[in-house]
Amino acid sequence: MKVSDFDYTLPKELIAQEPVSPRDHSRLLVMKRLTAPKALSDFQSDRALGAVLEDKYFYDLPDYLKEGDVLVLNNSKVFPARLIGKKKKTGGKIEIFLHQFIKGGVWNCLVGGRRVRIGLEVEFSGKTRCVITKDNKDGTWEVEFNRNYKELMTATEKIGQVPLPPYIVKSRKLKVESKKDDKKNYQTVYADNKKIGSVAAPTAGFHFTPELIKKLKAKGVRFEYITLHVGLGTFAPVKVDDITKHKMHAEYVEINKNVLERIIKAKKESKRIIAVGTTSARSLESFFINPKSYKLTANSYSSWVDIFIYPGYKFKIVDAMITNFHLPKSTLLMLVSAMAGKKNIDKAYKYAIKNKYRFYSYGDAMFIY
Repeated sequence: MKVSDFDYTLPKELIAQEPVSPRDHSRLLVMKRLTAPKALSDFQSDRALGAVLEDKYFYDLPDYLKEGDVLVLNNSKVFPARLIGKKKKTGGKIEIFLHQFIKGGVWNCLVGGRRVRIGLEVEFSGKTRCVITKDNKDGTWEVEFNRNYKELMTATEKIGQVPLPPYIVKSRKLKVESKKDDKKNYQTVYADNKKIGSVAAPTAGFHFTPELIKKLKAKGVRFEYITLHVGLGTFAPVKVDDITKHKMHAEYVEINKNVLERIIKAKKESKRIIAVGTTSARSLESFFINPKSYKLTANSYSSWVDIFIYPGYKFKIVDAMITNFHLPKSTLLMLVSAMAGKKNIDKAYKYAIKNKYRFYSYGDAMFIY
């Protein structure tokens, strides 16, 4: 499979710039797969597949869920990861985008600006400083701050910007500035203050409201929360033509032992395991593929995960998905194509474009079952 196989043309006006309010009033494209693939060749050719599409709203989701269904949601919280500073010697503007914490004051970062080099010193407001110490040769740089993890997290609340995707920032002509509402909007309502670490939001969860969650729980739908801190593994572009050669950046995953045991028990009881978003799907599948890579500490399993799911993959635990509409050529589009069948996703995306669905982070949703 080539990356070009996952390309499509999207009119710019369908790229959502603001979320719908209330959140659960976003549109929902429901895809019912007519048959499930029984062999690897079925995934690869989409043989025996097919799908029925329905136009709904996200508040209609309870109509498609039943007692005993398990929704698995990513409760990682987004922090203001985009820092704008000045070069110490020249005063030139430079962007440091926090990507992955290493240790002490050391992070892997994306760096935007001219003449980036090892040894470059950067200053921010509030006496926060950093120096670029290494070129990782993968598009990221190792950067050392004068603050440890906890101190820098506190500082970002004052000096950091909401890490909005570039297709929103550019379209709004805001450059690095963001609207005040984005700090609230670019976050799920169930994000855990004790699970701060994402530099992009798990956007499939944007559509849930406290009222909808309450309604689903009253119906007997079970909610389980896992943590994947979203980083480059989720949003980095595929830069090779043959997608099987793509290497995912590792992201940190944590799953509570009791949560995992309940999910496994539900699966054995033939209850549906429904991943809310690609990050939840990757977190679950990674554990069931290689559980030995996870360490059990303080009643939680944790690991750095670089699982890449694309057509041909047979899901081990996830039965259905709630997801947004994804960028062309992205690993996210490849994952949902593995879940639904590529031809079904092609059909759904053409339908969504024709019927003016809103795409990407602040856009509408799909339910694939």
